[in-house]
Amino acid sequence: MGHTTARNSVFDKLPSLIKKSNVRLIPEGVIGYLLGPTLAMVANSVLANYFNKYMTDVLNINSWASEFLKWLPVVSVIFVVLGNIIVGRLMDRSYSRAGKARPLLLISVPISFLALLILFVISPLATDTINVSGQSLALVCIAIGYNLWFAIAYPMYYTPHAALVNLSTRNSKDRSLLATLSNAAILAAMGLSTMIMPFFLSLLFVYDMSGKGTPVLSETGAVQYYVDANGSAIYDAAASYNHWKVFVIVLIAVTVLGALLEFMFTRERVTEESMAQGSEASVKKALPIGRQAKICFSDKFWIIMMAFFFCYQLGGMIKNVSQLYFCQAMFTDANGNYTIANGGNISGLLAIIGAIPTALGMVIALPLSNKIGKGKAILGGACLAVAGGLLGLIAPANQMIVFASFVIKALGSTPAMYLSMALMADVLDHQEAIHGDRTDGLSMTVYGAIMAGMTGVATGILNIVLSNMGYSSTNISSEAIRAAMPWIFIGGETLCYAVIFFAFLLMNVEKFSKFDHEAIVADQKAAAAAEGRQYIPAEEKIRLEEGEEAYQAEIKRQAEARAAEEKRLSDPAEAEKDQAIRQEFNALRNAHGRKPL
Repeated sequence: MGHTTARNSVFDKLPSLIKKSNVRLIPEGVIGYLLGPTLAMVANSVLANYFNKYMTDVLNINSWASEFLKWLPVVSVIFVVLGNIIVGRLMDRSYSRAGKARPLLLISVPISFLALLILFVISPLATDTINVSGQSLALVCIAIGYNLWFAIAYPMYYTPHAALVNLSTRNSKDRSLLATLSNAAILAAMGLSTMIMPFFLSLLFVYDMSGKGTPVLSETGAVQYYVDANGSAIYDAAASYNHWKVFVIVLIAVTVLGALLEFMFTRERVTEESMAQGSEASVKKALPIGRQAKICFSDKFWIIMMAFFFCYQLGGMIKNVSQLYFCQAMFTDANGNYTIANGGNISGLLAIIGAIPTALGMVIALPLSNKIGKGKAILGGACLAVAGGLLGLIAPANQMIVFASFVIKALGSTPAMYLSMALMADVLDHQEAIHGDRTDGLSMTVYGAIMAGMTGVATGILNIVLSNMGYSSTNISSEAIRAAMPWIFIGGETLCYAVIFFAFLLMNVEKFSKFDHEAIVADQKAAAAAEGRQYIPAEEKIRLEEGEEAYQAEIKRQAEARAAEEKRLSDPAEAEKDQAIRQEFNALRNAHGRKPL
């Protein structure tokens, strides 16, 4: 089955609002890669951080279906992987003037709507813990809604979203800019759920004020809430459930708006590049999955990047899903009680404290990568994150030490957060230069499966630990829970960053960047000549699209770049180093039957 060409696609009438051939910070970067994705990903951040809390404390599933709660996220990983494979193949076979990835953003909208509706609205019997048929129906609804979101809706959005950085431009600095903004959107979405929501948890987890249990009084003597014999807050499940339904309606509207903004304010220039060559032969069939797999799994840089994404996402999700549980288990309020309210407040403070160095990292990540390289920046950051984690494990019950540990880890994680997708784009370009084919489809399939699947894996790990430690809505803190939570919340992420550090000692794909781009252009020229058609260079395309002024600006930029390169190579040591890299690059081309540069 071949691509649907631009003439036949239903998405042809929905072009991008971005008309510039070069990347611009406004509006493309700010709206398409920051604002839109932030809004679109808020729902997933809420589900990742609070859906488990919703099931344990509102639906109280762990009291009547603990095995279901424990294994649902783990088993669902299978469907998440399958869903991402399907999305990746759809992206491979999609070809329109709207692009390969962007149309899938629109397709994700109705599926996301349905999934959230099933999870939070179409489960009226979920709080019925006596009626067996009601319980069964609730579990079926939750299982369907959970997999509809994590295995279909979110991969349908996130996989093309991640691919857009690779498909937006071949310019390395522009990619780094868009990758920084794209990952900042992930941070912003997480921030909205981890920094703001904890202070409003009382609106979603409503206290039972019927007089059951022991009252906790304010300084004025008023009853704030009631606690049970273990000091845990008592909640009104029915009221909480109704409040969640209203909240999710708003969440659906935000998700839809975000996906639409991202679709309208992004552009796939790399996709357009292949389509602009002018012949049907240049609009290739989807590269067979076997061919993509052979390229990917023989490429050490690709393997390192996937190992990185696995560790980065697993560590981050273990931290995120366990943060509230850790805070409520380790720290008491002014009255010496362990409560979700106090845990939520401390969790919110942690998120705010962690956001400061992360926001700072957004400013320094790009210039740092331009100076020392993306891989080295991520390597140094991983080392710092490990140091921060070890500090937190020394005294996990000390708030100040935990806060300091969180700051150091957050600062260390920023290069990985902002630069990883730009580095992944470099890896895909290197594959194209060496093998003659791009593997965006399979690469984003594996990436998307990792990013979506780790939520389930992390939640499953947490639920297994909580279950074994005797956690319930009435037992949020005990000696066993307090002993286990630091190793989950702090230790899990620290171990993952240690693996990243050692893996990135071998990550040096950036040294080939210049030759990768030269080889891609040479291959495009050769293909055009073989087919008897005209090759359209990038600068000519800019002139045609934007006029003489933009053309002259591009010519000036290229001249300055050549002058800078000539100045660098005037140093005999640099010239020798450059020649050595060229020889290594051509050896790789030769090994795969490709003509050397």
